[in-house]
Amino acid sequence: MGSYIEENSASPVKLPTIKFTKLFINGEFVDSVSGKTFETIDPRTGEVIARVAEGDKEDVDLAVKAARKAFDDGPWPRMSGAERGRIMMKYADIIDEHIEELAALDAIDAGKLFSWGKAVDIPTVARLIRYYAGAADKIHGEVLKMSRELHGYTLREPIGVAGHIIPWNFPSSMFFMMSAPALAAGCTMIVKPAEQTPLSALFYGHLAKQAGMPDGVINVITGYGPTAGAAIASHMDIDKVCFTGSTEVGRKIMQAAATSNLKQVSLELGGKSPLLIFDDADVDKAADLALLGILYNKANMFPFVRRQKDWVVGDPFDPRSRLGPQVDKQQFDKILSYIEHGKREGASLLTGGKPVGKKGYFIEPTVFTDVKEEMMIATDEIFGPVMSLMKFKTIDEAIKKANNTKYGLAAGIVTKNLDVANTVSRSIRAGTIWINCYFAFDQDCSYGGYKMSGFGRHLGIEALHKFLQVKSVVTPIYNSPWL
Repeated sequence: MGSYIEENSASPVKLPTIKFTKLFINGEFVDSVSGKTFETIDPRTGEVIARVAEGDKEDVDLAVKAARKAFDDGPWPRMSGAERGRIMMKYADIIDEHIEELAALDAIDAGKLFSWGKAVDIPTVARLIRYYAGAADKIHGEVLKMSRELHGYTLREPIGVAGHIIPWNFPSSMFFMMSAPALAAGCTMIVKPAEQTPLSALFYGHLAKQAGMPDGVINVITGYGPTAGAAIASHMDIDKVCFTGSTEVGRKIMQAAATSNLKQVSLELGGKSPLLIFDDADVDKAADLALLGILYNKANMFPFVRRQKDWVVGDPFDPRSRLGPQVDKQQFDKILSYIEHGKREGASLLTGGKPVGKKGYFIEPTVFTDVKEEMMIATDEIFGPVMSLMKFKTIDEAIKKANNTKYGLAAGIVTKNLDVANTVSRSIRAGTIWINCYFAFDQDCSYGGYKMSGFGRHLGIEALHKFLQVKSVVTPIYNSPWL
């Protein structure tokens, strides 16, 4: 098993003060209409961090009203792109000034490694905002070559009010993978963070106000998916909804959008992203990439085992930790249930497979061998530190196994053969292929799924365009010397 830092180890940093627990609507922190609150839990201990306002349909209505007024009558979509970009740049600068506090909020609320949050997650958020701030004044349509005496051109216009429903695995990153391109486009929005991880989202609402974002442009509604999330998906005055989460809930989002106002939908859903390691691969590199693949969010067979033992499980505030806790008891139990399924179905448990520590939601990095394609640990998205090893003999067999899934989010290929890399990357039905790397994200490289992993793209210019509508404008021309 991997090493475990004892629970009585002193936390090396001061834990954050929880400053914001109310809904953020129209530039102000307010109680929910019902007055209800819910607990947000520290996954390190299972103890309550704070009680947070529980938003519901009435609160979503208020947030949408504020966002609609800000879009229809406010300055945000009417500013020049350069002016929106200037405010977004200031927003990024203010986030940079609060890196430690934001990283600490995601560590205590989501179990994410504090050191990784400081070095990667929060600085990446600021860079992402700056990327789209730079794009805000470069939104343009095209002049069309009409076939008769007409002058035609297209405009790209902001879609309107957007609803963002974000997951618990990357609470800061996903907040801005959705909101940053929408802001650049001139949209206003309602953001609903996952009920497990509301704290950093509320802080980002506060920082938006400090940056000079007009009231109503960003609204944050904390609450549960079946109430607040459902109200966003079915709201008649929201023009687009973006959701990252399970395929099951993604279906419900689409149904709600269809039966309400046929709002546009973007979905990033489940994934079962294979890593294909060919026989010419650097085994040590392959082992590192494979562990990165299953442990990223928290971050020959024997190198896997050796490296797995080096992954220290412990408090995300301890710099020795390489793997923090799972986000909550439900996810903790789900992962352990899948591990038991793997054992019952005949897979060989090579290492790990048990909870660690006396409190909190910590699980050993787990590796199964002798995994068959029909086993649940091979077909279902586990979303935890569980690796399933399967063998293949030919390139065609590898491609077939990689495509034998309802998902198509991403895949990795490890090989020194360029021909193999080209063939396999073009044959796997997935939205992103990483060759001799894994989780190689960049703000200019779009990311999204095929098949039941959803549609629509995060990152890159594609993400900006999903918040823009194309309008064609045509006017007659008379006595033109040319067409």
